[in-house]
Amino acid sequence: MEKRIGFLSFGHWQPIPGSQVRTGRDALGQSIELAVAAEEIGVDGAYVRVHHFARQLASPFPLLAAMAARTSRIEVGTGVVDMRYENPLYMAEEAAATDLLGDGRLQLGISRGSPETALRGSEAFGYVPPSGATDADLAREKTALFLAALEGQTVVEADPGMTGERAVGWRSSRSHPACVTGSGGVRAPGRQPSGRRNRG
Repeated sequence: MEKRIGFLSFGHWQPIPGSQVRTGRDALGQSIELAVAAEEIGVDGAYVRVHHFARQLASPFPLLAAMAARTSRIEVGTGVVDMRYENPLYMAEEAAATDLLGDGRLQLGISRGSPETALRGSEAFGYVPPSGATDADLAREKTALFLAALEGQTVVEADPGMTGERAVGWRSSRSHPACVTGSGGVRAPGRQPSGRRNRG
C-alpha cells in the first residue's frame, strides 16, 4: 500500500517579542515557504486549518493559490473549512480558480462546524439558520449547494430577457466549474478536485 504524508498548519501568530510569527503576514508568508520546502523534501500534502475570530489562518483560497503557484507537485488543501461561514457558490468559484492555478492539486476538507471562540460567529458573517434549523442544518444545506455547483448542476435560473435561455447553471468542462454565469460562460480546462469531507 502506498503511504503518503502531509502537514497541517494552523498558522498561529502572536505579536510578542521573540516570536518567529508575529503578524498575519508572517503566518501567510511562512506557510507558503513551508509548502515549498515540504515539496522539496518529498512531502505529499500541504494543508491549512481555517479559523475565524482567532490569530490563525482564516481565508484559505488566496493562501492556497499562492502555495500552488510556488509549487508544482504537492497537494494543497484545507483541514477543514467550516461551511457555516461560507457562501457556497463564491466558495466554488474560489476553489475552482485555486485548483486551476494548481493544475488539479486542490484537496478540500469541509465541515459542518466545531466549537469556536465567538458566540454565533457565522451570524456575524450574515448567515443565520432558518427558524427551527440548527447551525449544522445550515452547513449541510450550504454543502449540498457547493457540491451541486462542483458537479455542474444548474444552480440558478436564467433571465431569458438577458440570456435567451430558460435555465442556466454552472458552465463547466469535465465537471470542473469556473464561474457562475449566464449565457456563454467561462470554461475551466482543469479537472475537478476529488475533495474530502468531514461529516457529522
